Amino acid sequence: MQTFDHFAISAATLAEGVSHVEAQTGHTMGVGGKHALMSTHNRLSGLGAGEYLEVIAIDPDATPPGRPRWFDLDRRAGPPRIGNWIARTDDLDALIRQYPQAGRSLSFERGPFRWRMAVPDDGILPFDGCFPALIEWDSPPPEFEDTGMRLTRLTLQHPDSADLSAIIGDLMQDARIEVSSGPRRITAELMTPAGARTLS
Repeated sequence: MQTFDHFAISAATLAEGVSHVEAQTGHTMGVGGKHALMSTHNRLSGLGAGEYLEVIAIDPDATPPGRPRWFDLDRRAGPPRIGNWIARTDDLDALIRQYPQAGRSLSFERGPFRWRMAVPDDGILPFDGCFPALIEWDSPPPEFEDTGMRLTRLTLQHPDSADLSAIIGDLMQDARIEVSSGPRRITAELMTPAGARTLS
């Protein structure tokens, strides 16, 4: 079965996204880097062993990628929000054969990290991004200082909740991930040293 890897907050600028997370959680975001293939950059913070949260935005200093960026970043508007979440797999190719709507396998690198991810050609994941981006790490994934933050619930709200729920149930067994019906929204509930906090 697949496992939860991280969720991604998309923002108009990296600084805006980081400020949003820090204001909501009281936590200072960690370092990140750049993704040359997609002309984006990010900051990361850990959520316990093997899990983390990401703030991601278009890198204004990068050359346009010549293709739609991942996470539907070319169309995003408004304040920072959780745009996507990412599930970890040990066999990305097999999973893409099962779910071709997940996209094509692309290879990425950032510093010491190497991974492959399924990215749709138009950059838009199914169910308006409530379908997880699928990742397979070719290097050890990032490790983080334990800041005491933990994900306690990830709610995927979508009008087609029945179909989405069936797919998520086939992909993974994680009691923290819930599917509900309503306008598209992803909400993360976190336990932090300052208490329970919610990001959406």
